[in-house]
Amino acid sequence: MPESVRSTYQIGGLDCAACAQTVQLGVAQMPGVRSCELNFTTERMTVEGTATRAEIVARVVELGYRVAEPTAEGAAQAESSAGFWAFLWGRVETRLAMLGGLLILPGLLFSEVGQIRHPLIDATALAALALAGWPVARSAWRGLRATGRISINLLMTVAAVGAVLIGAITEAGMVMVLFALGEALEGYTAGRARQSIRSLMSVAPSTALRLNAHGDQCHEEHVPVAELRVGDLIVVRPGERVPMDGVVRAGASAVSQAAITGEARLIAKAPGDELFAGSINGEGSLELAVSRLAADTTISRMLALVEQAQERKAPTQRFVDSFAQWYTPAVMALAALTAAIPPLLFGQPFFNPPDGSFGWLYRGLALLVVACPCALVISTPVSVISALSNAARNGLLIKGGAALEALSRVRAVAFDKTGTLTAGTPQVVAVRSADCCDPAGGMCTPCAEVLALANAVERRSEHPLARAIVRASEERGLATRYPPAVGVMALTGQGVRGDVGGRSVLIGSHATFEGSIAHPAAHCAAARQEAALGHTAVLVSADARYLGMISLADTVRPSSRAAVAALRDLGLRAVVMLSGDDLATARRVGDEIGVTDVRAGLLPAHKLALVEELQRQYGPIAMVGDGINDTPALAAASVGIAIGGGHGGTAQAMETADITLMSDDLGRLPFLLRLARAMMATIWANVALSIGVKLAFLVLVLLGVGTMWMAVLADVGVALLVTLNGMRLLGHPAPLGRRTTDDK
Repeated sequence: MPESVRSTYQIGGLDCAACAQTVQLGVAQMPGVRSCELNFTTERMTVEGTATRAEIVARVVELGYRVAEPTAEGAAQAESSAGFWAFLWGRVETRLAMLGGLLILPGLLFSEVGQIRHPLIDATALAALALAGWPVARSAWRGLRATGRISINLLMTVAAVGAVLIGAITEAGMVMVLFALGEALEGYTAGRARQSIRSLMSVAPSTALRLNAHGDQCHEEHVPVAELRVGDLIVVRPGERVPMDGVVRAGASAVSQAAITGEARLIAKAPGDELFAGSINGEGSLELAVSRLAADTTISRMLALVEQAQERKAPTQRFVDSFAQWYTPAVMALAALTAAIPPLLFGQPFFNPPDGSFGWLYRGLALLVVACPCALVISTPVSVISALSNAARNGLLIKGGAALEALSRVRAVAFDKTGTLTAGTPQVVAVRSADCCDPAGGMCTPCAEVLALANAVERRSEHPLARAIVRASEERGLATRYPPAVGVMALTGQGVRGDVGGRSVLIGSHATFEGSIAHPAAHCAAARQEAALGHTAVLVSADARYLGMISLADTVRPSSRAAVAALRDLGLRAVVMLSGDDLATARRVGDEIGVTDVRAGLLPAHKLALVEELQRQYGPIAMVGDGINDTPALAAASVGIAIGGGHGGTAQAMETADITLMSDDLGRLPFLLRLARAMMATIWANVALSIGVKLAFLVLVLLGVGTMWMAVLADVGVALLVTLNGMRLLGHPAPLGRRTTDDK
């Protein structure tokens, strides 16, 4: 028995979501196919079963559509990015419809407007019907034969043939021309929406400039990024895009990471800093050591997640799709009853009477046209893909429309403290020397001496406090005042000692100095106060003489306060901070940021239980964390939002959270919430508009006022309106480059 395999296909020629449903059903009913899923927005079909690739491709072609390799998207991109008229002229069926539009003009002008009938006018109308209607009728027949289901194309074909039989030849031709052109317009606008995602794929270059060493000589060569291996050295020249994730080995520059993180500002990069593929280098030349293979770069994972997100349907979209599956056959039955019951039971005219009014057969045929669900079916996916595209372009990765739909209902947000509301790494917040000559707390000469000596000892250490001291000394230009200490020795539980310029320098805790090295009472009190605030105080001495104290703390992110204020302004019932710190420390941070509630002393299991409690109290809740130790709470929340930021949590965050912020700017959260709400408002507006117009024309048709060509024109118009309305989300609700205070 053949082994079941899973294969992927790129489908071309999908003008509307109903086309995708026809292909999906046609392939799903094949022998040897266990499951088939075709997503209209990505045009990607996934098939599982024992059927061969050749058999599946043959079925898709039989249904009237095209198949390409999943990676061969160049033609699709070129088609969707072409101009409107070039797009129309590039398709045979659309060229036939445009020619049919010219042939229908005499009938429209003389027969419909001037009420002039002539065999030549009818002949041109029939020719227009044949040209525009042949591809539609052929697709209807293929779909009916392959799936046994009634499609939209079949509705239009039956309506057009019926109109010819009752003598409404011009209307029959007009219906087919408008329908064919409307399908092409839907295909064009859907292609433009898809292109907004595909444009992300051009962010990272396909080649890189690799450095090859031969003895003492180095030469550069351009190679495909697929050939690069971890550890290879590449050169990024000024103004170039970075081809691979890597670590800066030489050079310094300011880099734009907007394509990945959405940050508008330039980020300074120096040796040791990480760089993302797709970033744009500034004025300096950089030498990078490749840190990930091409398939594993941050931008590659972003694209994969965005594509997967488009294939995860929101609950609203799933409902609309299932509704459309039984809606079309129901309309066929309703049209038949409309045409038959009034003449049979009430003596109403079946054919159009001589007085120019419409008989019930015509009204039944017009009902088929009115009920075309194109606008309804496309109303949701185009809104979802536009919102996902907007988010992805601005450094927000969302795992499908379901996550955005859930976020729109969120009424409370819980934040992890460390690494989310705060930077997560200690920073030097104060230096106090024993001989300080600047009571205002500035960096006077004695204070600078304390920091410089501490830097000399800590330069060889990887401890977080040591890195914070080194970083602070570099920022203040003190990193090279003394050479690195020699004879550095870690004193277990006490601190670290080293020789700097012949002096024995000790860096230790307050407990280490207490009773062994004399220090001022004021500094002793200050060390205790720092500990009470949750800060860390390290004391510095040289040759057993006390020099001063360095205070370190995890600082609040610059964007936290404004982001929390903006979220509260958006009407959330609660903004809660969860922390493993003691209550006093957590409350101090919470008061500084402005959260409504502080919960402290929490282990990961406690955070999970607390998230469940908050959901019972407030309803749907979003949990924002760093994506690693907060994973249980992120999974339990209605929506899990992880902070990536490129500080080690990005890969984990992408895999565990519903939404990932690629930068550590919390100012994106208010934007994200507004985008989710705007998406749902747009979807419901589109659905209401689609159904409302249908009902209005249904009444007009039943009253004998509405015509078939007016109905199809209205359907095409509404389909375009809901598509364009959905595409407004590509730039809505506001550019992310604004400050968070603008989000209020």
